[in-house]
Amino acid sequence: MKHTFGNVADIATKELLPGFNGRMVHTDNLTIAHFDIKSGSVLPEHHHPQEQVTTVMEGALQMTLNGETKVCRAGDYVVIPSNVPHSAVALEDCKVIDVFQPARDDYR
Repeated sequence: MKHTFGNVADIATKELLPGFNGRMVHTDNLTIAHFDIKSGSVLPEHHHPQEQVTTVMEGALQMTLNGETKVCRAGDYVVIPSNVPHSAVALEDCKVIDVFQPARDDYR
């Protein structure tokens, strides 16, 4: 893989679900998703083979991971192992960074 410099603001935004607008950075082995999430938006329960780390940068995001629910605020992170069910509700407008390994080809 060749090295790259860039600015997240220059990446085209994709709305993956209503209220979930992301800008994705991909390498061969991981995906970093920068999400702006509108208050009230719901991420239904799901699971995927990728490991995921979610970091809340702004706002309040209620996350449920394998049946345990917590409100995450700026600076909080959640480690989501492969294939563990999880969901979320934005209690406020949020900025979130998700890191997935291996890469999310469905986000390309």
